[in-house]
Amino acid sequence: MSHHLDTPLAAQTGQLYLDDLFVFDGERSTVFVMDVNSSVTRADIKRGFHHEARYEFKIHFNGADLEELTYRVAFGEPDADGRQALTLHALTSTEARSDAATGELVVQGRTGEVVSSDVLRLWAGRITDPFYIDLDQLATVNDAFKNGAKLDRSKWRPENAKNSFAGTTVESIVLEVSHDEPMLRDGSQIGVWCTTKLATDAGGWRPINRAGHPMMWPIFWPTDTDFSDPANVRHPCDDLKADGENIASTVARVVAANGTAPDPNAYGWSVARQVYPDLLSYRVGTPANYGFAVRNGRTMLDNAPEVMFSLVLNTGMTSGLTADVTREARSGTFPYVVPA
Repeated sequence: MSHHLDTPLAAQTGQLYLDDLFVFDGERSTVFVMDVNSSVTRADIKRGFHHEARYEFKIHFNGADLEELTYRVAFGEPDADGRQALTLHALTSTEARSDAATGELVVQGRTGEVVSSDVLRLWAGRITDPFYIDLDQLATVNDAFKNGAKLDRSKWRPENAKNSFAGTTVESIVLEVSHDEPMLRDGSQIGVWCTTKLATDAGGWRPINRAGHPMMWPIFWPTDTDFSDPANVRHPCDDLKADGENIASTVARVVAANGTAPDPNAYGWSVARQVYPDLLSYRVGTPANYGFAVRNGRTMLDNAPEVMFSLVLNTGMTSGLTADVTREARSGTFPYVVPA
């Protein structure tokens, strides 16, 4: 008989779905934020983190194909108050790429509490979601991509935009690593992605979902609600070879229909090469900004939907929203998020 961990339904939980990845400069440190389990989908969402899963930050250096540093976070079952024990392990070199490796236990504690070592701080818990978007605008973009058609803006006006995520929450893991950490010294060039993995019957680990650039799943795989798309389990180093043609052709059809590129095929491939491998690129110690001209990490203020819509359509797109709509969901000090 199959254990429940190997059934398709085991993975169909918001606790394993990655909503956002942020990488930015903190207090003489680099901050990594992973958000999962948005309440935007339904009111009865299961709270907390999956106790049979791993949540991993994967870090590449100097354009390397493979990660050389992994920060792995795992959680225990919720107690009577809904709090969970947590552990953070650091894995380096070849161990950073091995599910069988255990690495070094760096800190342990509980959700809702700050835990720290000499070079890092960790906090995990439920927060007010700092992400902002009008999902009606996303629907117009999805329609254009689905049909390779002209963008129909008749039903959406930027002046009427509303943040569909207002009042929603997510589970957040915030990891802050000091510049004194030898592998993340000031000036280091890194590429970052994150992944969720679920234990299997055989004792291994199955990748469930991953994230690098924002808005990839909402734009290119909006119907992947059962984590069946191969992108979920693929390593970023295989992205361009495995899926570059699909991204390029999808973008080419849309820009051709909208007349925004003189050579749609060439533009489609330029987009594929910008988003693949699907990593957030960041130079440690510099101001982060996920913008039109520069994409260097990503802060919680950055208007990621506006940037990505403009990129894939090759025309300036306003979201009708600014970071002011989520001002109350951000903090200037660790953990930089606001507990819900």
